[in-house]
Amino acid sequence: MRNWMSLQADFGDFQYRRHVYLFALKMSFVAVILSGFIIALTIPPLGFLGLLPVTLSHAIGFGAILSWLVGGTVSGMLSLAAGFTMHELTLSRAEFEKLSRTDTLSGLLNRRAFTEALDKAEDNASLVIFDVDRFKAINDRFGHACGDAVITAVSSILTSAFDEMCVVARLGGEEFGVIVGGELLESRMERIEGVRTRIASGVIAADGHDIRITVSGGVADLVAGRSKQMVYASADRALYLAKALGRNRVVHEREGLHHAWHGLAENGPDAETRANGSDNVMQAYGI
Repeated sequence: MRNWMSLQADFGDFQYRRHVYLFALKMSFVAVILSGFIIALTIPPLGFLGLLPVTLSHAIGFGAILSWLVGGTVSGMLSLAAGFTMHELTLSRAEFEKLSRTDTLSGLLNRRAFTEALDKAEDNASLVIFDVDRFKAINDRFGHACGDAVITAVSSILTSAFDEMCVVARLGGEEFGVIVGGELLESRMERIEGVRTRIASGVIAADGHDIRITVSGGVADLVAGRSKQMVYASADRALYLAKALGRNRVVHEREGLHHAWHGLAENGPDAETRANGSDNVMQAYGI
């Protein structure tokens, strides 16, 4: 009963209309109790002094009826008005919070919300950072409207590819972040690689153009005792390595420098390209 009568005006309590009616009922009930308490304190002394126009029992009965009819009704109406005002404020605040955590173009979480989710993420998960390859060239060739269409299309693919156990966000520009959990590492890598393949094999129709794009990805694992900042930095280095190796690929942090040298030797079109790529890889790994 004590908890039921608690009148703490928390915004969250007014999110639904039924909470508004419950609040008004509480206020009416408390108003009646307070009215009855005041009547119990004031009427008997007035009766003892002979100041009541009716008998003491009649006065108490009239007071109880008036407390229910007047006090309860007036308090309930005022509480409903206040409650619905709080209801509107709650919805407005919820919408504002949603907008502050959402990227307007893609509809995904923004960097701020993703950082909060990453801080709360549990172990046995992976962080992947995707980046659309040569996105500036897309904007320069087809225009920014087509660039926006590419961002929207990639966002849709990421949303459909990862379930509710994952967190998908646009980190800014053409960069996206995903927290992939709930599976073994091999399964997570298969899903991530599948997304890369799906994007590379598709066509994005925008403003009369058929645009083909690829993405590169860097993956790092969330494990016990490892800071989230270290995980993010490692995924970012892996993404840098994927770019240096020729783009349109996903690189896991464990592949490391050994994979980088072999990949550059196999994929570099000439010695100069391999040398430049090697410099990029060494820079990514702090060498």
